[in-house]
Amino acid sequence: MKGAAAAALAAAFAVPLLRKRGRFHPAVTTAAMAAGPPALAVLRPRTKLRDAGMYALQMWMFTLGHELPYDDPKRAESRLRVGYPIRVDRILGGGELPNVRLQKALAGLGRRNAVDRFLSWVHWSWFFEPHGALAYILARDQEQFARSARQMSGVYDLGCILYAAVPTAPPWWASEEGHTDAKIRRIMVEVGEEEWGKAWPVLYDTLGGNPWAAMPSLHFATSLMAALLLSEMGVREGIAGWAYAGALGFALVYLGEHYVVDLLAGAALVIAVRRGERYAQPLADAVSGTLQRLERIAND
Repeated sequence: MKGAAAAALAAAFAVPLLRKRGRFHPAVTTAAMAAGPPALAVLRPRTKLRDAGMYALQMWMFTLGHELPYDDPKRAESRLRVGYPIRVDRILGGGELPNVRLQKALAGLGRRNAVDRFLSWVHWSWFFEPHGALAYILARDQEQFARSARQMSGVYDLGCILYAAVPTAPPWWASEEGHTDAKIRRIMVEVGEEEWGKAWPVLYDTLGGNPWAAMPSLHFATSLMAALLLSEMGVREGIAGWAYAGALGFALVYLGEHYVVDLLAGAALVIAVRRGERYAQPLADAVSGTLQRLERIAND
């Protein structure tokens, strides 16, 4: 039992890293990554560290999984949607894209100003914020963490499925390719080149594995989920979570990273996960019970 679980855990790391060289089918890669969290649950008795490890494996699965459609850029581009978010956002913006409106409104502050830098850092901090919120919850209440991690993972996983099903271009890409009437600056890149210097290309290539993973905005969705989960821990935690989610939502539109409709879709995804929890609970309990039995067998 332990041998099989250890092999599955090793495969969860090795297969996605070797997928291009080994020409593994995306379904094989996905299955290997999905086996990682349950394999760890079988190998080790439950502790806070194991819970954190299972969530880390889930995030490994998302990080590599959302890049899979871009392994074949030509095929992905043949299915790429560009026009519909532009049309919706023009309606929401009263005839002009909200990205353009915000960038025009703050243009008087000058390029690469304090606002640009602050909002770019708000955006970059997203790579830590949802996970930091869950780490805080884990430190306070392990049982609450299990539920919180399940909901956060649901947002990431469903978003990843939508990225693969409906690849959608973000505003900065649409603008670069001439699909928007007015130019939309990608301010984060402007600031990144100045702030990080020679390190920026490495950071950009590492973190930008799929430029067409835009609809829904998981940046906004996961920060919104973090705000809801932190609100369950206390008033001060909730205020911090909602303040960040609001700042990030503004930043994503201003920086040219997302359309407003992307944010609205992200919020709808969070609502679906929260309301769907009661329907998913029986399945989650059944899976948990099975893993607990396998854990006892493996560790007896």
